[in-house]
Amino acid sequence: MPGRRGRRAGFCAALLTGFVTSLVTVGGVGPAAAAATGTPAAARSAARVTTAVLDLDHPDRKPQVRGRNVPYDTASIIKVDILATLLLQAQDAGHGLTQQERTWAEAMIERSDNDAANALWRRIGLAPGLEAVNKRLGLSSTVGGTGGKWGLTRTTVTDQIRLLRAVFADAGTSSASEPALTTASRNHIRTLMTRIAAGQSWGVSAASDSGWALKNGWLQRSTTGLWDINSVGRVTSGAHHYLVAVLSDGNTSMTGGIATVEQAARTAVTSARAAG
Repeated sequence: MPGRRGRRAGFCAALLTGFVTSLVTVGGVGPAAAAATGTPAAARSAARVTTAVLDLDHPDRKPQVRGRNVPYDTASIIKVDILATLLLQAQDAGHGLTQQERTWAEAMIERSDNDAANALWRRIGLAPGLEAVNKRLGLSSTVGGTGGKWGLTRTTVTDQIRLLRAVFADAGTSSASEPALTTASRNHIRTLMTRIAAGQSWGVSAASDSGWALKNGWLQRSTTGLWDINSVGRVTSGAHHYLVAVLSDGNTSMTGGIATVEQAARTAVTSARAAG
């Protein structure tokens, strides 16, 4: 898996391209004009952040949670869940993904392409399709966004850890003796999460010594100008692998929100390492 190189190198270019595209599409809120003008002067920060960490080498332990374990909007981290849903539905039907679905999946995860996410959101059956699969994956507090507003799906850090465990925990551990997703499906998601575009590879990767796999989400709210900044994934720190979920909202800027999320990830993983 890639290291932390390139997390900042493509940042400015991403701000001018992918970020603006995301603001236009994600959840139907956050106009591009808001991204161009920055946070309105009247906006006041009410930032909050919640983290959860699970030591994947001790999967029987409960996740360590910091902050209030309450629902946040997902923004683009929901794209991992969309792909997991698509793959499990394909398993049930007894076939693999079509070439078009594979192309959409790659664009959706690696570049956070919203057109691809729109197509796959419809393909899985919108929120009802997502929620039916989430029930099988053990998620209990994730509610799909209405209509086409997948970015306004609501979730908690503990549900994100459950989703990550479904992707990254291998068969043979007591927590995943009969995983819903096949090895091929899990490997598909894992691989795409290691190929994140350089300008989007910030977030939980800040807590990694070496390898990581992640998906980030960012959304500026049209009503307040404040930012939702989220990051989920697996990191390697020391000799252990950790599943990490960081959800935040009320950030006055995207760069400030990223800094908050990265510091929260580092603190959470350091605490988990100290616990052994």
